Amino acid sequence: MPDKAEKVEHWFYHLQQSSLEAVLPELLEKTLGNSWRALVKVGATNGSAEGEMIRLDKFLWTYKQASFLPHGRDDEPMADAHPVLLSCTSDKAESVGVVILVAGAEIQDVSCAKRCITILDGHNEADKAVARARWKQVKEAGNPTAYWQQNDHGRWVQPGV
Repeated sequence: MPDKAEKVEHWFYHLQQSSLEAVLPELLEKTLGNSWRALVKVGATNGSAEGEMIRLDKFLWTYKQASFLPHGRDDEPMADAHPVLLSCTSDKAESVGVVILVAGAEIQDVSCAKRCITILDGHNEADKAVARARWKQVKEAGNPTAYWQQNDHGRWVQPGV
């Protein structure tokens, strides 16, 4: 975890071609490859936050025929033992390297993490509004930021770079 003098990196992934289900497993695999623990906080811009968390929980067990992503939900026993933790209620990122916010999720404190990733659905106005507000807030706080969007071929690019 970063010391208190370090600023948390904030990365924004703007989905335009791919779905959350296509992008989230790849980001989680990279996170686990860095030996970081992840907290995925699910918001409610797609309906019920709890329902979306349950849906992602099932998806992560079956997204590949030959493998799965080890994970658990914060409302289940031994939540602290999981390398990927799903939540729709957590307001503080503790003991994680990466926080991933989806479906307009908000979190109060990410200061213990190395990176906070916001995945925003480019077809959801509420999701985009939450991400814009977060971008402004973290930029004003002096946090390092990166913005990635998908080009017409689904590749991640940084506009203007």
